[in-house]
Amino acid sequence: MFLENSHKGLEKKGWIEVIVGSMFSGKTEELIRRMKRAKIARQNVEIFKPQIDVRYSEEKVVSHDDNAILSTPVSTSRNILLLANDVEVVGIDEAQFFDEGLVEVCNELANRGIRVIVAGLDMDFSAKPFGPIPALLASAEYVTKVHAICVKCGNLAHYSHRLSNVESQVLLGELDEYEPLCRVCYTREMDKTTH
Repeated sequence: MFLENSHKGLEKKGWIEVIVGSMFSGKTEELIRRMKRAKIARQNVEIFKPQIDVRYSEEKVVSHDDNAILSTPVSTSRNILLLANDVEVVGIDEAQFFDEGLVEVCNELANRGIRVIVAGLDMDFSAKPFGPIPALLASAEYVTKVHAICVKCGNLAHYSHRLSNVESQVLLGELDEYEPLCRVCYTREMDKTTH
């Protein structure tokens, strides 16, 4: 009886953490920071990213500030379940580019006792919810919203304004394609394009 009760506090508990914000807000930087801390604590970690994201590296998650951590590129969210063996912490970058199955994958990992840290854009360039992120926000135990600085006025920014006329939702890019804007400046830019 004593042994059974003494092990209850040692049960493996999993959860989901989601880091969201606009482009250039530090989402990937925060994901890398949390993953490196887990490594320092000698936890087994695995980081995944969408196979389509090869902006900086094919095999690393890289922040805009050039911080990097080795990752595994995957084509679908189900592949994460197949590859996340014997890990205590799973990191997922650019989650907005994954299929809707990512929500189920993250919940399954958390139910296995794994800490899941997900980073991604919560809105696309047209300010619409992006991919599986809204459902992940609903499932997560912890949510961190990070902000960039508006390049026009210096206020906190959480919109990713696309500078080109490309209409497809997914367009990998950097400062040449996007700029972070606050609500007022984003609305002003959108008004210019509709008039």
